[in-house]
Amino acid sequence: MKKKKKVFVGISGGVDSSVVAYLLKKKGHDVHGVFVKTWSPEWLPCTWIDEKRDAMRVCAALNVPFHFLDAEEDYKRGVADYMIAEYRAGRTPNPDVLCNKVIKFGVMWDYAKAHGADFLATGHYAQTDGEYLMKGADEAKDQSYFLWMLSKEELKHIFFPIGHLRKDEVREIAKKAKLFTSEKKE
Repeated sequence: MKKKKKVFVGISGGVDSSVVAYLLKKKGHDVHGVFVKTWSPEWLPCTWIDEKRDAMRVCAALNVPFHFLDAEEDYKRGVADYMIAEYRAGRTPNPDVLCNKVIKFGVMWDYAKAHGADFLATGHYAQTDGEYLMKGADEAKDQSYFLWMLSKEELKHIFFPIGHLRKDEVREIAKKAKLFTSEKKE
């Protein structure tokens, strides 16, 4: 990634995605933050409004455009309904794997491409060489397992800028960059 690229970053409002956006902006890329709203049942308390506000604050602090993507129906249909059906069938699903495939690297990538993105980046603790998925350097935070459904073709336009770092290093970068998320809880 030597020349400037348009990179859409999944911005959650947390420290990991904040540092991803910061690092990519620092490298000179045209960074856009995308907050994705997913579905949650009415009876479950959901903090998406607070998280969206934090994501907007991160984008404002970094002076990058903020995008809001409502993927509530896609999440309900593609992730939650599957999860519920699997539980009813007596199996233990892994909704995080499906969320990554269907929402983050499906719906969000489609949105990003429609807005001219060259790449999609997230704060996952995993690594890729553009073709193969590899474990993150922080063994306690490695998330490569949750990304196993991504194909070689998909990995060509995805990268994980903090995959080579430990969580404490990510927090230190956020602190030095004066990002308010540096001390935000998981």
